[in-house]
Amino acid sequence: MGAKKSKSADEESGRKSAAPEENLPTVERFRKHTTTHFGYKVLSLARRGLEDPPEELWELTELQKLNLSLNALRSVPPSLGSLQNLVVLNLWGNHLSSLPPEIGRLRNLKVLFAYRNRLSDVPEELGSCTKLEVLSLANNHLTTLPSSLSALVGLKKLNLSHNLITHIPSCVYTMKSLVFLQLACNKLENIADQIQTLADLKILIVEGNSIHSLPKMLCCLTKLELLNVDFNDIQNVPTEMHRLRRLEKLACHPLDKGLHIRHNPLLKPIKEVLDGGLQALYNYLKATESSGRSASLIQTLRRERVERVVSHSGVSEPLKVSAVEIL
Repeated sequence: MGAKKSKSADEESGRKSAAPEENLPTVERFRKHTTTHFGYKVLSLARRGLEDPPEELWELTELQKLNLSLNALRSVPPSLGSLQNLVVLNLWGNHLSSLPPEIGRLRNLKVLFAYRNRLSDVPEELGSCTKLEVLSLANNHLTTLPSSLSALVGLKKLNLSHNLITHIPSCVYTMKSLVFLQLACNKLENIADQIQTLADLKILIVEGNSIHSLPKMLCCLTKLELLNVDFNDIQNVPTEMHRLRRLEKLACHPLDKGLHIRHNPLLKPIKEVLDGGLQALYNYLKATESSGRSASLIQTLRRERVERVVSHSGVSEPLKVSAVEIL
C-alpha cells in the first residue's frame, strides 16, 4: 500500500516537473528559449510561420541577437525600439514593406539583414544607428537611400543588389569605411567620380546594370581586389585601369577575385587583347596611355610653335591660314 502511494506521488511529481513551462508567463517562456552564444544573448524565431511578432518579445530588453528570418511578417511594430541592446537584427525573407522609424533607437546595432523583403524605402532614422558595420537591403524595391545614412561612416559592408536603383545614392560616397559594395542587378547607367572617396574598397560588384563607361576616378581605388562589371554596356575601359594592381587576373567564376568584364560590347580593348589575359590588357592600357600622352605632348608643342610664330610676326587677329600651315 505504501509502495503504491509512493509511486502515485512520484507520478504526480513527474507531471509537475514535465510541464513547468506551461505555468510560466509567456515572456518567461521566450526568455527560457534564449541562449548565450559567444557571450551574446540570442533568440531565434526563424521559420515559425509568424505573421506578427509576439508582443511579449519586446519585453526581452536584454536580447543582443534576434533572428526573425524566413517568416511571413508584414510589419515590425514600433516596440522594436525597446530592444536597445540589439547588436544583430535578422529580418530577411519576410514580406516587410517598411521598417519602423523606431529602429533608429537601436544605437548598438552593428548588423542588419533586411534582404528579400518588399521594402520601397528606408527610414531616415536608420542613420542614427551609427555603429552599423553590415547592412544588407538586397532584393527589395528600393530606388535610393535617405541622405541621413551618410552618418554611417563605420559601415564596412553594404549590399543593395537586386533593387531599382538608377544611380549610386550620394550617401554611399560618405561611407569611407566600406570594403564591400554590392550593387548588382539594378538600373545603374554610370558610376560617379565620387567613387574615389571609397579608398578602402576591396570588392565592388556592379554586374547586371546598364553602365556605359567606367570613370577614370575608379582607378584611384588601388585596394580593389575584385571588380565585377559583367553584363553591362561598357564599350571602353579607362587606360588608367592598369594601376589597379591588386586585380590579379581576368576572373570567370563569380567568387573569384580579379577583374570580371565579360558580356560587354567592348570596342577598346578589342576581344583579342582580353583573350591574352590581364597582363595583356594592362600592357595594352599602358601603351594606350603612353601614346595618348605623346599625342597630347605633340599637340602642345605644335600649339606653342604657332604662338611663337604669331608673336614674332605681330599678328594680333585670329590665326591666319599661313600661320597654321607650318603644322
